[in-house]
Amino acid sequence: MENFFKLKEHSTDVKTEIIAGISTFLAMAYILAVNPSYLSAAGLDAGSVFTATAISAAIATLCMAFIANYPVALASGMGLNAFFAFTVCGSMGYSYQVALTAILVEGIIFIILSFFKFREALVNKIPSNLKFGISAGIGLFITLVALINSGVVVANESTVVGMGDYKSVAFVLSILGLIIIAALQHYKVPGAILLGIIITWILGIFAQLIGWYVPAEGTSLIPSLSLSSFSAPTFFAFDFGFIVQNFASFTLITFIFLYTDIFDTVGTLIGVASKAELLDENGELPNAKGALLSDAVGTVVGACLGTSTVTSYVESTVGVASGGKTGLTAATTAVLFLVSIIFAPIFLAIPTFATTPAVVYVGLLMLTSVKNINFEGDIADSVSAFLAIVIMPLTYSIANGIMFGVIAWVLLKILTGKIKDINPIMWISVALFIIYIIVQVI
Repeated sequence: MENFFKLKEHSTDVKTEIIAGISTFLAMAYILAVNPSYLSAAGLDAGSVFTATAISAAIATLCMAFIANYPVALASGMGLNAFFAFTVCGSMGYSYQVALTAILVEGIIFIILSFFKFREALVNKIPSNLKFGISAGIGLFITLVALINSGVVVANESTVVGMGDYKSVAFVLSILGLIIIAALQHYKVPGAILLGIIITWILGIFAQLIGWYVPAEGTSLIPSLSLSSFSAPTFFAFDFGFIVQNFASFTLITFIFLYTDIFDTVGTLIGVASKAELLDENGELPNAKGALLSDAVGTVVGACLGTSTVTSYVESTVGVASGGKTGLTAATTAVLFLVSIIFAPIFLAIPTFATTPAVVYVGLLMLTSVKNINFEGDIADSVSAFLAIVIMPLTYSIANGIMFGVIAWVLLKILTGKIKDINPIMWISVALFIIYIIVQVI
């Protein structure tokens, strides 16, 4: 391990790296409860999604450990899973097979791009304000989705949306769970988000035992430990025929997955590497090719197993803060993802209202990017960021937010006489969106 991971060179040791890997796992293990809940809404079997999530996370993270030697863990990304379930399979009305096919194609494109610097260049060509706006918008979107799923926000004929039932167990525990996570985060308790989910779930079990909470027929908050609770992943559930029949729509879906994942991955890698003091003297990421390739491989593996886009997790900074600096940290996290499969019945018994606080808190973390937006600079930058932020939650679509943000940016650059600021990437982006709109209108 010393020779392979170069522990002394990075001023660390085996014990420190293993503790850091455990810390990272505890910080991001909430995805094992959230992802099955989200993707089952798109028609996938929750048990299969759980297994696929754990295995794809382990494989991608092992790739990061052995190819890039970075303390970065990967798993199905928040926001990208919401786009999968509630936009592609929800508002757009397509099957999960179509979404998985788009993710497969996206992953293959990523593998190709990972051998070049085009991917990093692509990130740099997206206006900073728009990037921050998209991140903040996704944060609001997943927050709204979580609050609707737990009954905190409900439909209202007069005001479109309204407040849920104060007496509902789901309502009460969703809000209480968020407070618990926030308090745990304040005291820097390891695995605060996962611990918040578990505490909220236990409170739900008590509510069930005293008769306050009545689960749906055939379900229970108390996990079944029978072998029937385990499910194999959904292998190769693709729909390639859709590409031929609906090329414009498929291109848009793939493009949104690509667009969102690109700067999410690179931004996370740079942020984690910076905290771990792994950037070179030019502020660049050494062996970026290996790190990006690991991410791309994870995405392809995830699609083949039946889960949403696999991406680098910013929660890796928790492990870095614990002293992790090499791939041994990531390898430890990967092993724990594999071990977690044994506990599938427990994770799958966790109700939606127990995962809501975790999703809302992640939404809060994503929303903080709004502080980086310059609202007093170029009007195109500020308006595009604003539209991305508000359109996503208000139209229940990540795709709509990105689309209107990009179109507004390009149009305002043209109208304000700054057409030279529009780079080829943005021209291509707006062209794809306009084609999609025309196809939908016709």
